[in-house]
Amino acid sequence: MKTATKYSLRTWVMVLALAPTMLVGLLLGGYFTSSRFAELENTLLKQGTNIIEPLAIACEYGLQFTNREYTKRLIDQVQRHNAGLIQTIAVFDNQNQVLVSSRYQREFELIRKPDNLDFEQGIQLEHFGDALVLRAPVIQESLPSGAAHGPRTELGYVAIQLNKHEALLEQYRAAVAAFIIVLIGVQLNLLFTFRLLKNVTQPITEMVRAVAKIREGKLDTRLHGDLIGELDSLKRGINAMAASLAEYHDEMQQNIDQATSDLRETLEQIEIQNVELDIAKKRALEASRIKSEFLANMSHELRTPLNGVIGFTRQLLKTPLHDNQRDYLQTIERSATNLLSIINDILDFSKLEAGKMVLDNVPFGLREALDETLQLISAAGYDKGLEIVVSTSPQIPDHLSGDVMRIQQVLTNLIGNAIKFTEHGSVCLNLELADETSDKITLRGEVSDTGIGIADDKKSSLFQAFGQADSSVTRRFGGTGLGLVITKRLVNQMGGQIGFSSHPDQGSTFWFTLELEKSAFAPGDHFSHDALNGVAIALIEPRYTSRQALVSQLQQWQMRPVSLDSIEQLSAATQEHGAFPHLLISAHTLSQPEQLLPLPQVNCVVMVENSPPSWLMDLARTGAIKLVKLPLSERRLHDSLSKRPAELQPATLPPPKPEVPSPQPSIQPLTVLAVDDNPANLKLIATLLAEHVAHVDTVAGGQAAIEHCQRRQYDAIFMDIQMPMVDGLQATQSIRLDSLNRHTPIIAVTAHTVSDELARILAAGMDDCLTKPIDEQALAQMLARWVVQQGDNGGLVDWPMALSQAGGNPQLAREMLTMLVDSIPETREALDQALALGENDALLRCVHKLHGATCYSGVPTLQELCAQIETALKRGSNIDDLEPELLDLQDQLNQVANAARPYLAA
Repeated sequence: MKTATKYSLRTWVMVLALAPTMLVGLLLGGYFTSSRFAELENTLLKQGTNIIEPLAIACEYGLQFTNREYTKRLIDQVQRHNAGLIQTIAVFDNQNQVLVSSRYQREFELIRKPDNLDFEQGIQLEHFGDALVLRAPVIQESLPSGAAHGPRTELGYVAIQLNKHEALLEQYRAAVAAFIIVLIGVQLNLLFTFRLLKNVTQPITEMVRAVAKIREGKLDTRLHGDLIGELDSLKRGINAMAASLAEYHDEMQQNIDQATSDLRETLEQIEIQNVELDIAKKRALEASRIKSEFLANMSHELRTPLNGVIGFTRQLLKTPLHDNQRDYLQTIERSATNLLSIINDILDFSKLEAGKMVLDNVPFGLREALDETLQLISAAGYDKGLEIVVSTSPQIPDHLSGDVMRIQQVLTNLIGNAIKFTEHGSVCLNLELADETSDKITLRGEVSDTGIGIADDKKSSLFQAFGQADSSVTRRFGGTGLGLVITKRLVNQMGGQIGFSSHPDQGSTFWFTLELEKSAFAPGDHFSHDALNGVAIALIEPRYTSRQALVSQLQQWQMRPVSLDSIEQLSAATQEHGAFPHLLISAHTLSQPEQLLPLPQVNCVVMVENSPPSWLMDLARTGAIKLVKLPLSERRLHDSLSKRPAELQPATLPPPKPEVPSPQPSIQPLTVLAVDDNPANLKLIATLLAEHVAHVDTVAGGQAAIEHCQRRQYDAIFMDIQMPMVDGLQATQSIRLDSLNRHTPIIAVTAHTVSDELARILAAGMDDCLTKPIDEQALAQMLARWVVQQGDNGGLVDWPMALSQAGGNPQLAREMLTMLVDSIPETREALDQALALGENDALLRCVHKLHGATCYSGVPTLQELCAQIETALKRGSNIDDLEPELLDLQDQLNQVANAARPYLAA
C-alpha cells in the first residue's frame, strides 16, 4: 500500500513550473558565462604572446653582448606601454640568472624557469593564482661575418608576469549579467505560475476541504461557484456524492440503532458468562495452588519413606547375603530408585511449569560430566547388546560454566530414551561446536538411534506433558511421558533449542543446542599426549561406527592407527606395518584366552562393556592386559595407552562383585547430633553417621534439638527441615540465637531439591544442604567439608570456603587451588617487573588477574588483600603509597603456596 505524498498540489505546480525555467536558465547562463571566461582567457594569452615574441627578438642584442642598459631601456618601454597588463618583465641569461628586470624585487622564483623546463615547444606559460607567467627563449639569429650556416644558440629567455585582474573583472561582470537574465526569467515564470494557481489549484483546495468535511460527517457540505473545464464536472460529482452519502447515513443509523439494541442484550449475557468464567478461574488458580502444595507435601511424604527403603537396602547389601537375598535387595533398590526418578520428573515439571526452576552457574569440565553421565546409563544399553558411540569435537573447550546437573539431565533423558526404544543396533551421541565468541560457546548435540522411530501422528504431541509415542494400555515401554517436555524446557531456559527427525522403524535423531559460558579457570588436570605423537597402534573393533570414532580420536592425538575387523587380521597387519607398540581390542572379538597369549609383548588394552569374563579379569590381574570400560572417555583412553596397569585409576578396571562387606571407613573422633521426626529416617542417618564419627546423638523433633544444643556442644548438626511443632528452620534460628552451638555447622536434611530450598536454608542460618534419600558418599563429603580439619594454616587456606566456591566438588576445589599455586611464580615475576618499572597499569592488571583467581580458591586473606590493593590502584594511588601492602602481598603468596600443600597432596 503506497503512502500519501506530503507535498500539496500548490507545491507541485510551483515546482514543476519553476524547475524547468530555472534549470534552462542556469544551463544557458552557465554556458555563456563559461564561454565568456574562456574568451577572456584566450584574449589575455594572445596579448601576452604578442608582447613577448617581439620582445624576445629585440633582447637578442642585449644578451649577446651583455648590454644591460640597452635591455633595460627596452623592457622599461614595453612595461610603460602595457602598464595595466604587465606586472613584471625579467630577462635571464643562459645560466638562468637575472640580467635585468622592469621592477626591482629580491626574489624571482615565481617567474624563473624551473630546471626541468625547456623551450622545445616555443613559448611556455604557467598559472599562479591571479598571475600568468610567459617565458620565451632568446635565440641568436645573426651569425658572425664570414661564418657558414650553424646551429641556433639559446642566449637566455624573457619572462613576463601578466596581471589577470582586468580579465577576472570582465569575467565577474559576465557572470552577474547572466545571473540577472536568469532572475528576470524566473520572475516572469512566477507571474504566470501564480495565475495558474489562482484558476486551478485554489478550486482544487476548496474541493479538498469540502471532501474533508464530508469525511468528518458534515454531509450537508456543498461546493458553489463557476469553475473552468473539468473542475466544474468534478464539483458536481462531489455534490452528488455528498447527497448520496447523506441518504446512506440516515439508513445506516436506523440499522445501527436496531443492532445496538440487539448487542445490549448480548452483552448482558456475556457479562453473566464473564462472571462465571472469573469464578471458574479463581477455582482453577486455587486448584493449582492446592496442587502445588500437594506436590510439595507429597515430595516430602514420598521421599521420606523412600529414604528409609533405599538407605536400609544399601545397608543390608553391605552384610553377608545369599545370592537370592542379594538379588532381591538389588531389585528393591532399583525399584525404589526408579520410583524416586518418577517423583523427581513430576516435581521438575511442576517447577518448570510454575517458572520456579533456577539454574546454577558453576565451572565444570564438559568431558568429565559427559563421562559421568554415560557411565550411569550405558549399562542398560550394553545389557541389550547395543553399540554406544560418543564423538566429541576437539574444538569444544572443556572448561565451561553452567548448571552441570541440568546438562547431565538433558543428556540422560535423550540418551536414556534412545536406549529404551532401541532393541538392536546403535545409539550415537555427537557433540559439535556450533558457534563461539570470546566468552561463550554454542554447543550442538545429536542423539541418534536405530530404534522403533516415531509415527507421524505422534510427532506433534511428543514435547507435550505426559505425551508418549505409545500411550496404549499394552505399551511396551514405561515412563511418565515427562522426560522430553522437561528436557525441552531446560534447553530453552539455557538459551538453546531442541528438535528431532524420525521415521517409523528407521530410528530417530534428537538435536539440541546449548549456550554455555567459558570458564575463566581451565581444569588443572590437562593430560599431555606428546608421548603418543606418531606412535603406531592396532585397533581391532568389528563395529564400524565405534571403529571410526576411535580412529578419529587417535588421529587427533597424532597417533598412527591401523583399524582391523578381527584379531585374525593382526598377523597380516604386523607383517605389513611392523610391530605395534599398542594394541586396542574390543572384547567382542575375543572368546578365549588363547587368542591373547600368542601376542607379542605390547601394551594390550581390551575394551569391555559390563562385567567382563573371568578369564579376562585374571589376565588383567596378572598385568598381561589392561581392561577399560566402555564407553571410553578421553581421559581413560589416554591413561590406558600411556600408563602401566598399576597406575590406572581404580575405576578403569571393573572390580569383581563383592562377596564380603566393604571395609569400614575410618572413624573420626567427633560428636554429631541428628534431628528427624521420622523414626526410620532418624535411625538410618544415625546408622550412616556411625560409620564415620565416634558418637551420634539422635532427637525426634526441633524442640528437643534446641534443648540438647543448650546442654552440649556438637561438632556438627544434621537437621531435618519439615517437622511438626518446631521445624528445622525455627530450631536453627533458636540454636544460633542462644546455645552452645551458635557456630556449629548445621546441615539441612531435606526431601526437597537443593535449588528449591537453598536460599531459604542459608537465610535461616544453616550452612549446607543434604537431600534425601541420603547418599553415603555425599554424607562423607559433607563431613569432610564442614567438620574434618585439615590442620592449622593460619587462615591462609579455608577449605570449606574452597569447597563451597567449587559447588561442593572436592576435585574441582583442588584444581582451582592448584591453578592458583601454579600461577604464583609468574605472578611474583610480573609484580617485581611492574614495581621495578613503576607502571601502575601493569601492576593493576597483575593484581586484578590474581584477585580473580583467589575468588574460587578458598584463600580469604589473600583475596581481601588483592581487593584492597586493586581498589586503591583504581582510585589513582601511587605505587610508593602502597609499598607496605605490596610487600605483604608478596609474603602472602609464599605463605599460601606452602599452606596449600597438604590440600593438594590429599
